[in-house]
Amino acid sequence: MGFFTPKYFKGTSLQIGLYAAVTVFLTYTMVFGFRKSFTVATFDGITVAGYSYKTILVICQMLGYMLAKFYGIKYISELKRHGRGQIIMLLTVIAWLSWLFFALVPAPYNIIFLFINGFPLGMLWGVVFSYVEGRRSTDFIGATLAVSFIFASGFVKTVGAWLMLNFDITEFWVPFYTGLVFAAPLLLFVYLIEKIPSPDDKDIAYRTARVPMLAQDRKNFIRIFLPGLVACILIYAFATIFRDMRDNFSAEMWKEMGFFDKPELFATTETPITIIILLLIGSMVLIKDSFKALMLSHFFIGLGFIIAGFSSYLFINQNMPPIWWMTLVGLGLYMVYIPFNSVFFDRLIAAFKHTGNVGFLIYLADSFGYVGSVGVMLCKEIFKVQLNWVTFFSNSVIWLSLVGLALTIFSSVYFYAKYRTLVLK
Repeated sequence: MGFFTPKYFKGTSLQIGLYAAVTVFLTYTMVFGFRKSFTVATFDGITVAGYSYKTILVICQMLGYMLAKFYGIKYISELKRHGRGQIIMLLTVIAWLSWLFFALVPAPYNIIFLFINGFPLGMLWGVVFSYVEGRRSTDFIGATLAVSFIFASGFVKTVGAWLMLNFDITEFWVPFYTGLVFAAPLLLFVYLIEKIPSPDDKDIAYRTARVPMLAQDRKNFIRIFLPGLVACILIYAFATIFRDMRDNFSAEMWKEMGFFDKPELFATTETPITIIILLLIGSMVLIKDSFKALMLSHFFIGLGFIIAGFSSYLFINQNMPPIWWMTLVGLGLYMVYIPFNSVFFDRLIAAFKHTGNVGFLIYLADSFGYVGSVGVMLCKEIFKVQLNWVTFFSNSVIWLSLVGLALTIFSSVYFYAKYRTLVLK
């Protein structure tokens, strides 16, 4: 049967759900070890044609991610169960080797390896999520998977900063050695994730069967829900832009606010966010009615915009300390971002009893989200926006929150009306 096809884990629905939650959380945390550790480095003084070297690195990785999301609309939506463990390992190895060449090839010629790193990693979310969608416990499992990259973002940066400070590893070698730390655990957790069984008959009855979606299936879904999907994609794009900005340039923001050589700050702010989001989104597993859960997701998203915007307003007016602001603005942004990666689309499919899979919708939203992230980074560099990161980020989040809240209200009204028309008619 092979290393990646062990016998399935057996137990009650609760036991399987808990096993799946822990396994996917740890698997994706290990995957993150091959992605974000380079952001702890600031690469001070290095420019390329007058542009910030680090910003170009971030943009190149985002371009890889962005193209992976567009390709994933087809690839992930048509993904079959067989061979997913091998796919995870192959894509991760490619990403890791890109960091080796990034260290060996001198700057600026090593920039291309950020693109090579981003593309395979951009495919992995959909592969991992395919193990857990369509279950009665998907809300909790999906929330656990989704918060993994909140926790992993801080944890991986802490590991990278610790390696750089304690082992005198250069900024260029930190990503490769961070990957080395996570390589063996990833192999173990991929073995364990393959033991997650398929959804049972009761799961299918509650959440509908999850099947590959071919081109015509995808077109039909978009045609039926187009206005609501456009609103959701815009909301998700806004959240992606500012989540990525905070994620990629938090080192610069901490530095601008006077915090130097404190690698523990990354984990300090992200750990409470992880716990709160997990409790909020995971608790939705208690709601059996998928339409009610979909509406509650809108409430959490709207509340997230309010928290992010209001905390930024207080910070700008010097009524909130930096650590509280970085924590609360992160919490607000993730309250917007996480539902789309865990419960929102899963409950949308279940509420309207539409056959398909979540991977298609996540990658559809993700592709445009990364277009927005890349666009903001490019505009800031090309037009030489001179604001520092803290000023640029905090002011922009306020405007984002106002627009995002309006879109969230529109989306909730649209899907409420659509549900009355299609399901309650």
